[in-house]
Amino acid sequence: MKKKLLIAAILLLFIAVSSKAQQIMNTPPRDGVVDRTEKMDKKPIAYPWIRNADYVWERRIWRVIDMREKMNQPMYYPEVPHNNWRSLMTIMMDAIKEGSLTAYDATSPTDEFISPLSYKELMQKVESSDTVQMQRSYPPYDFFDSVVVKKLNTTDIKKIRIKEDWFFDKQRSMLEVRIIGICPVIDVLNDDGTFRGQKPLFWIYFPEARPILAKSEVFNRFNGAARLTYDDLFWKRMFSSYIYKVDNQYDRKISEYASGMDAMLESERIKEDLFNFEQQLWEY
Repeated sequence: MKKKLLIAAILLLFIAVSSKAQQIMNTPPRDGVVDRTEKMDKKPIAYPWIRNADYVWERRIWRVIDMREKMNQPMYYPEVPHNNWRSLMTIMMDAIKEGSLTAYDATSPTDEFISPLSYKELMQKVESSDTVQMQRSYPPYDFFDSVVVKKLNTTDIKKIRIKEDWFFDKQRSMLEVRIIGICPVIDVLNDDGTFRGQKPLFWIYFPEARPILAKSEVFNRFNGAARLTYDDLFWKRMFSSYIYKVDNQYDRKISEYASGMDAMLESERIKEDLFNFEQQLWEY
C-alpha cells in the first residue's frame, strides 16, 4: 500500500513539474528590465467644486491641436498599437466601439453635445463610398459598377479641436481652464489630391473621456520609466495649439474676418489678453 502511494506521489510531482515547464516555455520572454505589461489603474484628478457665486468671469476658447507638430506627436503615434501603447484616436475609437464613450454629432454649427451617435451611425457618417467602373477579368470583359467604401483610418486624422472654458474663481482667486470637448478633424481632398477643406467628425465630452484617458499610457519623451497618461498630458497642458475662435457676439471664427498673418496675430492677441487679464487682477 505504501509503495502504491509513493508511486502515485511521484507521478503527481512529475505531472506538476512538466506542466510548469510547459507553461514557462509558452510564456514569452520579458521585453525589458521589469514587467510593464500590467494595465494602468489610475483615476483622473477630481475637479475642485466651484460655487456659482464664485464663478465671476468666463471666456470660451476653441483651439486646434496639430498632431504633426513635434510637441504633439505623442498623441499621433504609434500608428500600430502594441502592448499598452495606443494613439489618442485609437483610444477614442475603441472606447466608442465598446460603448464606454459617447460620440456626438459634429454637424451642428454650435458645437453642442446634442445628438449622440452609436458606433454604427458614426461609421456611416465618417466613412465614404464611391461608385467606380471595373472590367471583368474573363470574357466578354465587360464593365460593371462597383461600390468602393473608404474606411476611416485613425492615421488620417492629424488635427483635433478642443473647446475649453477659461474662468476666474473668486473663492480661490485663481484663473483656471477646463477642457469641455474634443473633436477630431480630417482633411477633405479633391480627386487630384489637392486640399479642399476640413471636416469635423464627432465631438467627445471631455469629462466623460477622462477616466478612459487616465488609464491610457502616452509616450514620455523625457523619461521612459515615468509613466504618463493622456489625462496627465491634457491636465498639465503638455501640447501646442493655436486659437481659431473665441466667443463673440457674431459667433464667427477668426478665419471669417482675418487670414494669413493677420489670423495668426489675432490668435496671439487673444492669448495675450488672457495673460493680461490675470496680471491686471493684482496690484504689486
